[in-house]
Amino acid sequence: MLITHPATEAERQAEILDRFRATVEAGKGAIIGVDDWGKRKLAYEIKHETEGVYTIVTFTATPETLAEAERVLGITDEVLRFMTTRPKA
Repeated sequence: MLITHPATEAERQAEILDRFRATVEAGKGAIIGVDDWGKRKLAYEIKHETEGVYTIVTFTATPETLAEAERVLGITDEVLRFMTTRPKA
């Protein structure tokens, strides 16, 4: 899951997802699905913002690829917060 700044344009949102997808696929991972939840109110302020654009990305990746993908999201200014979880088996 990633939450991006609410003022981020749709084109820039697509660029962020494309960069994430390229990082995962370069590490022999695969994107299974992308679910855009749109703009929602945050439970608490993050970086002085009360709203964010939620995107759920389901993917497979090695631990090394996951670390690189998290690094890419972490240095992207428009990303307010991200979280990776492992689904129940």
